[in-house]
Amino acid sequence: MAGLLYRLGRFCASRHWLVIISWILVLAISGGTFALFSGTISSAISIPGTATEQVQNRLAEKFPAATGGSGSIVVSTQNGKAFTAAQKRDVAALFADLKSLGGVKDTIDPFAQQRQLDDQRKQVTDGRAQIADGRAKLDAGQQQIDSGRTQLAQAQRQLDQRKAQARSAGQLAAAQPQLDRAQAQIDRQQQQLAASQRTITENRDALQTQQTKLEQGAALLDLSKNIRFVSADGSAAVGTVRFDQSTFATPQPQKKAISDRAEGAGIAGVDVAVSNDISQGVPSVLGPGEVVGVVIAAVVLLVMLGTVVGAALPLVSAVLGVGVASLAALSFSGLVEFISVTPVLGVMLGLAVGIDYSLFILNRHRAQLKRGMSLHESIGLANGTSGNAVVFAGSTVIVALLALNITGIPFLGLMGTVGAGAVLVAILIAITFTPALLSLVGMRILRKKERAAIGRDGTAPRLPTTPMSTWRAVVTLVAGIAVLAVVALPATQMRLGLPSGASEPVTSTQYQAYKTLEQKFGAGQNGPLLAVAELPAPVAQADVTATEVSLGRAIAGERNVSAVAPIGASADRTVIAFQVIPGSGPDSADTEQLVRDLRGLSVDVGGGQATFGVAGNASANIDVSANLADVLPVYLVVVVGLSLLILILVFRSILVPLTATIGFVLSLLAAFGGITAIYQFGWLSAVFGVHDPAPILSFLPIIEIGILFGLAMDYQLFLVSGMREAYAHGHRAKVAVQRGLHAGRAVVTAAAVIMISVFAGFVFSESTIIRPIGFGLAFGVLIDAFVVRMLLIPAVMHLLGRSAWWLPRWLDRILPDVDVEGAKLEREHPVTGPVTVVGSAGSGAGAGSAAASSSSDAAESGELVSVGASADGRGRHAAPTDAPEPTPDAGSPSGRAPRHRA
Repeated sequence: MAGLLYRLGRFCASRHWLVIISWILVLAISGGTFALFSGTISSAISIPGTATEQVQNRLAEKFPAATGGSGSIVVSTQNGKAFTAAQKRDVAALFADLKSLGGVKDTIDPFAQQRQLDDQRKQVTDGRAQIADGRAKLDAGQQQIDSGRTQLAQAQRQLDQRKAQARSAGQLAAAQPQLDRAQAQIDRQQQQLAASQRTITENRDALQTQQTKLEQGAALLDLSKNIRFVSADGSAAVGTVRFDQSTFATPQPQKKAISDRAEGAGIAGVDVAVSNDISQGVPSVLGPGEVVGVVIAAVVLLVMLGTVVGAALPLVSAVLGVGVASLAALSFSGLVEFISVTPVLGVMLGLAVGIDYSLFILNRHRAQLKRGMSLHESIGLANGTSGNAVVFAGSTVIVALLALNITGIPFLGLMGTVGAGAVLVAILIAITFTPALLSLVGMRILRKKERAAIGRDGTAPRLPTTPMSTWRAVVTLVAGIAVLAVVALPATQMRLGLPSGASEPVTSTQYQAYKTLEQKFGAGQNGPLLAVAELPAPVAQADVTATEVSLGRAIAGERNVSAVAPIGASADRTVIAFQVIPGSGPDSADTEQLVRDLRGLSVDVGGGQATFGVAGNASANIDVSANLADVLPVYLVVVVGLSLLILILVFRSILVPLTATIGFVLSLLAAFGGITAIYQFGWLSAVFGVHDPAPILSFLPIIEIGILFGLAMDYQLFLVSGMREAYAHGHRAKVAVQRGLHAGRAVVTAAAVIMISVFAGFVFSESTIIRPIGFGLAFGVLIDAFVVRMLLIPAVMHLLGRSAWWLPRWLDRILPDVDVEGAKLEREHPVTGPVTVVGSAGSGAGAGSAAASSSSDAAESGELVSVGASADGRGRHAAPTDAPEPTPDAGSPSGRAPRHRA
């Protein structure tokens, strides 16, 4: 690979205009495909196959007329007083107007809905009064019937007495016609009373049925008593816009049209705010904060390189790579659903690694020029050594990002693929475009003083010849781990979730809608749930309401339920749906527990058990977060295992990979602790603009693992490869630690500062989704580079001594020789000049250049060992002054370390 990259570098240097124009054409083609094929970007995050999606599919099957998502529009008076009649008419006109927009199935005027709800409650009160009045009338009629019966009974007794008297007097025959007429009259009256009794009984039964239905309706209304569409003080109202499709499937342009129409309504004295379900903002790829980060990186480059041309070259390369990668990726947004954070992540990674990758090749090239190497030869050798390390480094980052696809979560896999694509383009730019630019600028990459000093003898820098003290190593290790443990403590309470309207900027319409609902209607109104009851058998039509009451009361009996409102029963009466308003907000732990409780609820219905499924945006967010939390350990194991294999291959050691991996886990946990403290606990909220602390973005830990893994391996490979090279050249193991650290710390520092600057620029992005990602990466790089790699790893390597490089013989025989540093190429193309170098230490993924590649610059700061190289350039070195034994050939293919005491 090193030889191929050497030839590629020379070709790009000799055909620099061809390469530059080719990349410009690639950028133009990417822009063309973006213009032709790009689609819309959404802020909605969903995972297929979740419990929420299954319930939504069930609802679509059983309630076809009620399919489609919905969003809220909140209106409130600016003076805090109740709406006037004119304002109510204007609001009603707004919702009527929204019905004409594409994608809108229906709208609900909040004032009409509140009137309907109030009328229903009034009807219950009036119905109860009517029933009481009817029962009183029936009781009065019953009294009349009872009185009539008493009178008839008395008349019958009197008639019977008359019959007896007439019989005893022998006048029965003469009195019989009169007695028969009297009896007939009594019989008719009894029949009338019986008919009246039947009527009263029927009316009483009907009244009882009405009362039962009324009380069932009253019970349902009582369950939903906390649901309002107009606030109690009349100063705020919430209407609903129903979509033709689900909330997630509704195209963003349709939502934007709704949002624009609502916000532009211009109702006098009324503020209109659109909920997060409708106004899903898509952040810009680059904002002021990101630009500031790039400017800081430019300042670091200018200080490090000393020339405007040198500082501009990595920036131009990175910007070109970001442009190509972003436009090419977004060209597929018409075919694949992109969430808003996906392209921003690509830009974030592309800028950070793009600058660093070009920097390391450039830095190696400058060092070789200052030692008198010809321009094109220097470009080719820099590309073959540092460029080889860049390819290896970038490959580790790409593999880590592509591994996101193993999670089985589509949007996360796409994020990893887009990020990997950005890193791949950054690699290609670094090994082709950067050499072409270096050829174009020629010797101007050096300062005038540096150009004037080419070929002059210099004094070899002095590097450590004694190791650090063991006491210092122990204190550094213990103190460093203690600090990281303290920083990581908040991570033990990390909660995962998805952003709600509360996480939007305070000036946004989503935030205003969220806060108005929370203050005027209760926090739960921002995250209503759909509870769907599956009945064991179809319920009778007459029993539907009673079943709704029974199920509704069971739901209301759960903790943290503010209100329950029935939505209806399916046509076959096997499914009954309810809207459930939690007592807490959508990102609350109590709401999350309520979802679990409802899913575990069962109610006796018709001799069987009714079970519940839960849907809704809050439920969907919980399911997404739970799925991501489930795959997080699997992904971490894969990444950690990958790091072990890569480092064993590169360093031919067992303990070095173990310490590197443990260091990575420590820095990762510390990064999680910092994220949790700031964005979940709200510490330093004023500094970082965290106005409403909330759960951590559910996919952030996985993204952090993938990216920080690659960058951690960068710095590990760069610093420890310098130690390995010094050890291979005969220095005692503990001295080699000091020499490797001194050789690599300058470039690692510059690389880390640049990455931190770029990532930190996203901390103040307009998108609250991007902010914690930017902070996590910036803080993670800070911890990993300056605490783990520059303090803990050297201390551990010192304490391990020669044992750090132990490798079983059987494993040593089967491992291939991975020449990450391009040492063989260096021996074939020896650097001539007054300053000689140890060899070529490796770079890491992102840090990229070898220890030798920084020799000239490091030498100026007195940080790189200088050991005499043989004239044949094959890498055989004399024994160093601090090594008691002769040194074997450090240029041997295996690169195995000599055996001597630490």
